[in-house]
Amino acid sequence: MSEALDHTSVAHAMQPDDTPELRELYRGFAEQNLLPLWTQLGDLVPIHPKSKAIPHVWKWSNLLPLAQRSGDLVPVGRGGERRALGLSNPGLAPHAYISPTLWAAIQYLGPHETAPEHRHSQNAFRFVVEGEGVWTVVNGDPVRMSRGDLLLTPGGNFHGHQNVSDKPMAWLDGLDIPFCQQMDVGFFEFGPDQLTCLDTPEFSRGERLWHHPGLRPLCGLKDTVSSPLGAYRWEHTNAALTQQLLLEEEGYSATIAPGHAAVRFVNPTNGSEAMPTIRLEFHRLRAGVESATRRDVGSTVFQVFEGRGSVIMSDVVHSLEKGDIFVVPSWIAWSLQAEAQLDLFRFSDAPIIEKLGFMRMETADGTFPAN
Repeated sequence: MSEALDHTSVAHAMQPDDTPELRELYRGFAEQNLLPLWTQLGDLVPIHPKSKAIPHVWKWSNLLPLAQRSGDLVPVGRGGERRALGLSNPGLAPHAYISPTLWAAIQYLGPHETAPEHRHSQNAFRFVVEGEGVWTVVNGDPVRMSRGDLLLTPGGNFHGHQNVSDKPMAWLDGLDIPFCQQMDVGFFEFGPDQLTCLDTPEFSRGERLWHHPGLRPLCGLKDTVSSPLGAYRWEHTNAALTQQLLLEEEGYSATIAPGHAAVRFVNPTNGSEAMPTIRLEFHRLRAGVESATRRDVGSTVFQVFEGRGSVIMSDVVHSLEKGDIFVVPSWIAWSLQAEAQLDLFRFSDAPIIEKLGFMRMETADGTFPAN
């Protein structure tokens, strides 16, 4: 892939000579809270995206013991609200941001614990890499959380969690907290101290109404900003990926690349993103498959659900196994390699980037705009 002129060379080109008169001018700027563009151009208008976030991998084998120890020492309840360990990108410290727009955390709930209800403007999801026994209650609708499930909590919905089992459970949380914080759009409200529903049904009301392929309830003809389906079950995700690869074997062009199946979780009311600010996908690579190297505007995060392989980011190879989480910042070259069949959950800020017209991606074949 082509390399553009480094932005620092632009910042230092054609600068005025350092003179007493120029220093006096700059002091006047400072007194009036002014910064001249000619000294800031390389940062404000770079030749290409140059994120402060850096590529990074968090190993599940390190995260889970720390979450478990937090369960021993830190209570969950009103005030702290959640026992969640934010994944802090080393390039964005001290913020617990995994990228400039996305937040990710490992949330841990002990046996028979309850996380109280609250709601906020930020959109949230949960992805379960292992375990069961927790129900999340979203606007009074209890939703089972099981291995491989994707659970949605769109912004503005009251939600809490209860663990009804004798075993702890941990899962991945994803939110658009950094984006909302930078845009100053966040609101937060405490809910009741007790969950509004303590039932533990096999399927939530949202699933019973909306989880019928190709069928739309006539009571729900109005499009919604976020999906009304609170749970996307692993059995359906797995079946879709399996059939893509089987169709490929039969000679049909059913995968996005040879040996690489993928699905996107969508809003059944309009076929668009499941949530307006976060794209949610699941990818499966056959053993031995290597994806093409690419880079994209915007940030993306993966969690390994099953399998073994590696991710190459900026020419650095990182080994991957079950539960590992990694972030690819904007315009970082990356690719995947599968040693064994590699299943990965993926989320990104692509809906924001695309709606604002900033999307661009590059492969060995060239650079392409959105779509």
